[in-house]
Amino acid sequence: MTRIPLRPLARILEARQKGENPDAIERENRRLRHEDMRDRARIRAEGRLLVLGVMFFCAFGLVGARMGILAASEAEEPRAQATGASIIATRADIVDRHGRVLAKNMETHSLYAHPHQMIEPERAAAELAQIFPDLSHERLLKDFTGKRTFVWVKRKLSPEQMQAVHDLGEPGLLFGPREMRLYPNGALAAHVLGGAGYGIEGVHSAEVVGRAGIERFFDEELRDPAREGAPLELALDLTVQAASERVLEAGMSLMNAKGAASVLMDAHTGEVISLVSLPDFDPNSRPAAPVAGSPGDSPLFNRAVQGVYELGSTFKIFAAAQAMDLGLVTSETVIDTRPPFRVGGHGIGEFENKNYGELSVADIIIKSSNRGTGRLALAIGTERQQAFLKRLGFFDPVPFEMVEAPGGKPLLPARWTDLSSVTISYGHGLSSSPLHLAAGYAAIANGGFAVKPTLLRQDAPQRGERVLGAESAKAAQRMLRAVVTRGTASMGDVPGYHVAGKTGTADKPRENGGGYYDDKVINTFAAMFPAHEPRYVLIVTLDEPVETSGEKPRRTAGWTAVPVAAEMIARIAPLLDLRPDYGPGLDAAPETMVLSSN
Repeated sequence: MTRIPLRPLARILEARQKGENPDAIERENRRLRHEDMRDRARIRAEGRLLVLGVMFFCAFGLVGARMGILAASEAEEPRAQATGASIIATRADIVDRHGRVLAKNMETHSLYAHPHQMIEPERAAAELAQIFPDLSHERLLKDFTGKRTFVWVKRKLSPEQMQAVHDLGEPGLLFGPREMRLYPNGALAAHVLGGAGYGIEGVHSAEVVGRAGIERFFDEELRDPAREGAPLELALDLTVQAASERVLEAGMSLMNAKGAASVLMDAHTGEVISLVSLPDFDPNSRPAAPVAGSPGDSPLFNRAVQGVYELGSTFKIFAAAQAMDLGLVTSETVIDTRPPFRVGGHGIGEFENKNYGELSVADIIIKSSNRGTGRLALAIGTERQQAFLKRLGFFDPVPFEMVEAPGGKPLLPARWTDLSSVTISYGHGLSSSPLHLAAGYAAIANGGFAVKPTLLRQDAPQRGERVLGAESAKAAQRMLRAVVTRGTASMGDVPGYHVAGKTGTADKPRENGGGYYDDKVINTFAAMFPAHEPRYVLIVTLDEPVETSGEKPRRTAGWTAVPVAAEMIARIAPLLDLRPDYGPGLDAAPETMVLSSN
C-alpha cells in the first residue's frame, strides 16, 4: 500500500508562495487518512459479522434438524445410541413356564461413610450398631475415628433401615442407589436358581452377577442389554415345584433321612418341571461354601445333579429292555435264578438270600432278582452293555443348564469285566445322578428315544437317537407297571393315576473307600405316569432313610422312597392337568407274573 506523506514538499512550497498556512495541508491529509482507515475497518468488521452470522445460522440449523429427527424417531433409537454406564447393574428376570417371577432385580440403596465429614462419629457408631445388629460397634468406631476417608457400612438397605439411618442426621453417612437380586419365593427352587451377588461395585451402582445354578450359567445372557427386559423363561412349574418340595421335605423327616432329591421331567420334551434337593437354602442370603468336611453335608450341594450314587435295582429294567431289544429274550422267557451263581469267583446273591427258582423275564423285574438280571447281562455281553448305557447318557455328565452339572460325572469301573456287567445290571459298580436316571427312564417312557434334560421351556418334543425299539419300550413299561401292582413298589399305586416304576435299594459306600455301611442305604424309586401312555418321569431318592413305625427298622425303597413318591404324584398330577383314569390301563399282565412278597 502506497503511503502518502502528511506534508508533501511540493504542496508546502506552493502554499508558501501563495501565502497560505502549510499546517492546513497536514490537517487535511490527516483527516483524509483517518477517513480511509475508518472505511477499511468498517468493511472488515462487516465481513466478519457476515461470516459469524452464517456460522450461527448453520449451527442452529443443524441443531434444529437433529431435534426434528429425534422427535420423529422411535423411542429406542436415542436410548440405543446413548453411552452406557461402566457398571451394568440391570439383569433380566427369571420366570417359570407360566410367567411367574422366580428372580428379579429390585432398587435399593447402599450405605457408606466419609469419616472426615462426620460431626459425631462416636454417636454414629453406637446408633448404627443398634440399627444393624450384625455390625460390630467396636469395628465401626475404629473405622470412623481412624484415618480412613471412606468406609462401606452396608451393601443393601431395607427402606426401614434407610429411614432410620437418615433420622440420625449425620452428614458423613451417605446413601448410594443400586440394584439387588431378589428371590420372592425364598428357598423355593433354590438349587436351580443358585443365587447372585455383587461383582464390580461402585458408590452409585454395582454389578449383579450369578454365583451358582442357572443364574451363573446364563449370566451373560441375563446381563445383556439387548434383551430389552425380556425375561428368561424356564421349564419349571412354580406350583409343582412347591408341592414337590413340601412332600419331599415331609417324607425326608418321616423317613428319618439325611437328605433327599427328586426330579420330575417331561419324557418327551426333556423339560425338567421340578427339581428338588434337600436340605436347601435361601438364595436371598446364600450361605458361604464349606471349606472342610464332605461337600454332600452342605445345603449348597445339589443332590439331584451333583450327587452320584449307586442307584440299585432301578437299573435292572435297562438290562431287561436291552435283552428284549436284541431279540435274546421276551418278557415270557424263563430264566434260571437258582443258586449258586458265580461270576469271576464271586457269588451273586439275592435280597435276604431268597431263592426265586425259575422266573420269566417279567418276574425277574417284578421280584427284583439279582441273579436273573445278571444272567441277562452276561447274555448281552460287556461291549453291548457299555454301548447301550453310553447312548442313554450314563458315561458323561448330563448336558444341563447349571454350572454344577459337570460335577455330576458318573463313576465307572476301571476295568469293565463280566463281574462288572453283572453288578451294574442290578445297580452296583456304576454311580450316577438322579438326573441321569430320569433321562434313562424317559427313553423307555417315550418309546425308545434318547432325551436331554433341560431347564428351558420347549415348544416341541425332542427326538434324539433311537436307543430302544418301540415294542421293547412298551414291554418294559408293562413290566414297570407290574412292579407297582404286583411287586416291590406296591405302595406306589395312586388311585386314578396309573404309576409304573422300579425300586432301588443300594448300600451306601464308606467315605474312606473301605467297603459299604451295614445300616446305611441310598433308596430310589424311578417312576413314570400315567403308565398306559407315559408323559412324566419322576425320580425320588432318599439318603440314609429308615422307616421306624414297625417292630424292626425298615430300610428298603419299597418302605421309604415309594410312599413318598406316591404322595408326590397324588399332589402334582392334578397340577399337571392330568385327568384321573380308573380304567385297567396296563394292569393286564402275562400269566407268569407272580405277586411278590417284598
